Amino acid sequence: MMKKKASFIALLLALCIIFSMTGCEIPVFPSFEKIENVPSRSLSSDDTSPADSLEEAYKDFYSLVPPYDSAPSVAINDDEPFFDSSALTTEPFEYYSERDALGRCGAAFANVCRELMPKESRGIIGSIKPTGWHTVKYAGIEGNYLYNRCHLIGYQLTAENANEDNLITGTRYMNVDGMQPWENKVADYVNRTAHHVHYRVTPVFLETDLLSRGVLIEARSVEDDEINFCRFCYNVQPGITIDYSDGSSEGPEYTGSKEETAARSDVTPETGATTPPLPMPPADRVTGETVDVARDYVLNHNTKKFHYPECDSVKDIKEKNREDVHSTREDIISQGFDPCGKCRP
Repeated sequence: MMKKKASFIALLLALCIIFSMTGCEIPVFPSFEKIENVPSRSLSSDDTSPADSLEEAYKDFYSLVPPYDSAPSVAINDDEPFFDSSALTTEPFEYYSERDALGRCGAAFANVCRELMPKESRGIIGSIKPTGWHTVKYAGIEGNYLYNRCHLIGYQLTAENANEDNLITGTRYMNVDGMQPWENKVADYVNRTAHHVHYRVTPVFLETDLLSRGVLIEARSVEDDEINFCRFCYNVQPGITIDYSDGSSEGPEYTGSKEETAARSDVTPETGATTPPLPMPPADRVTGETVDVARDYVLNHNTKKFHYPECDSVKDIKEKNREDVHSTREDIISQGFDPCGKCRP
């Protein structure tokens, strides 16, 4: 019991340092009406600098996170967020820490409510290359891309699109299996109740690593106790070895999917039916390489599939799960969506 209490105290102290230096205080929420001169992480040789204290705080916090063991996320602090309930407010706000000298994101914090949620289709974020980013495919990963551009606070919660202070490099596993269920839980709650949820996501970087070890997600609903969790999501991908210093990786070689092979034939992989072959993407006139051009797609947020607008499956998508976007294929896949097996976008 004493050991658990000591660990909790160490964790709380570490998080106090992290959040106070990224503009998010414990236990009192900062004023989000005006945030000026918020300390950001920087690397310094001064042993007494806030940067050194912050790096140590991240290290101390991560030492208390259980090693990854098959579950994409784990409860921290008995699943209790590090918020002071007396400071909860219904006033909308959102805050994104400045990136540090290495370009790494800090904590993102918002009071999620209907006022902040998106009112238009998501735009393209493919131009953003967060620290540790590599465009790499491996066999055995759904969609095959190892990395997604992960919103710290999901687009469906605050409508932040290509905000570089809100995008990190995360494995597909962390994005889809780790973070997304908690984002969906909050989004569904807010849409259903019109209530507010304090929601904070903190990426945990060790020393000069360019890829985070994971993210800490805290959430608490203001008007009731329905939403209340504190989870650490692991930035891992089963079967893949990752070097967190620069995001490089090793894994089973990707040699092409059945869908890609079928796209060059006249057989639909799921039904065996004969269909006209789809046009291949245009090639660059100079390099001859395939160009990923932007076009219209339909996203299904329930199945995490994307379709051509004319796909027969589109008519079956419920309105609350549908999003029409004009984007590139790579950009959509990097956000955790898979191509439909019927229309093969």
